Amino acid sequence: MDSRSGPRPLDGVRVLDFTHVLAGPFGTRVLGDLGADVVKVSTAGRSQGVGSDPAQPYFAMWNRNKRALALDMATDEARRIALDLATRADVLIDNFSPGVLDRWGLGESVLRAANPGLIAVGMSGMGPGGPWSGYVTYAPTIHALSGLTALTGVPGRDDIGIGFSYNDHAAGLHAALAVLAALEARRRDGRGQRIEVAQFETGVNFLGPTLLDLAVNGGRAEATGNRLPYDAAAPHGCYPCRPLAGAVPGEEERWVAIAVMSDGQWRALRALLGEPAWARDPALDSAAGRVAAMEAIDREMAAWTSTQDAEAVMERCQAAGVPAGVVQSGVDLTQRDPQLAATGFFTTADEEHATIGAQQIDRLPLRFSATPVETYAASRLTGADTAAVLADWLGTSAEEVAAGEAAGTLR
Repeated sequence: MDSRSGPRPLDGVRVLDFTHVLAGPFGTRVLGDLGADVVKVSTAGRSQGVGSDPAQPYFAMWNRNKRALALDMATDEARRIALDLATRADVLIDNFSPGVLDRWGLGESVLRAANPGLIAVGMSGMGPGGPWSGYVTYAPTIHALSGLTALTGVPGRDDIGIGFSYNDHAAGLHAALAVLAALEARRRDGRGQRIEVAQFETGVNFLGPTLLDLAVNGGRAEATGNRLPYDAAAPHGCYPCRPLAGAVPGEEERWVAIAVMSDGQWRALRALLGEPAWARDPALDSAAGRVAAMEAIDREMAAWTSTQDAEAVMERCQAAGVPAGVVQSGVDLTQRDPQLAATGFFTTADEEHATIGAQQIDRLPLRFSATPVETYAASRLTGADTAAVLADWLGTSAEEVAAGEAAGTLR
């Protein structure tokens, strides 16, 4: 895919993308944003699965900067074409359950014999080994199994969960990082390799201090809401603010997060509040004293913030050196956030999507001085680039593509 802004970091890298839904497509989206020629392999017969309909916004969100190749992998000819493509690819990536690529004749031994330099990435939910390797996983189950659900929400409510596909994004980033590392290793020794990204282990990896606490202290971590489980900090929470005037019903509620992490920040906050009598209690001069009185402090803070605009609280606190931030909604981020507006974080794809029209996108949050990333092609419908990809990668003629489409191989 040509860049409109000069060379990009991964120009010339070819990625054969068999991923679906979110975790894999997010990882390959990063690679595409960085300039790789990402060819998304799909078929009309699979386009109605969860998050797999290319005409819908969900699919469009995660599949920009990719070319769309239609291959019906149920046919022997399509599998032959896929193997030919793999011989010309730098990276092949999938997030199927273990065994799917093997059934298509694209197992590790076959790929390695055809292309010793290939970087093959598997992103199954549980990894290829162990008693759970065959489990079908989506965000809620991965979050639950990895321990993320148990640490999310408020005490006494183990059923809340994260509420969005946090682990999918984390797994996608891990996969993209793994590809970059493997490309660098291949640059040194010329060899490709197999990479397994177990999405389950990615989630467990994010537990961090919780695992350390268990290993060292035998502690059982639990959800703590807005309170820090391992640090003494107060006030530390989200506080209600004055409703937003003129907002659409249901969107007027406003909150601000305030995190006092030091005694100096507490003194600054106390001055900002006007040195009220409750805040001058000597017991609150230390973090331990404030944590002991956290519930009373939270009530006083809420009484103050509820009379203020959320943005004003944030700005006054930040000016005083106290960490604070408005609890922003999607509307805030896309329509009211001055920081994102100034940096141009939200923009539109370079051309209109075939069914959605103008597609608003979030930019890759990386800025390169020598190889800027400024190309954002809209996602493509199934098969939109079949002829171009096969011509570029395999030298296939237009007549051969037409024959394959008529035979049902390229659909």
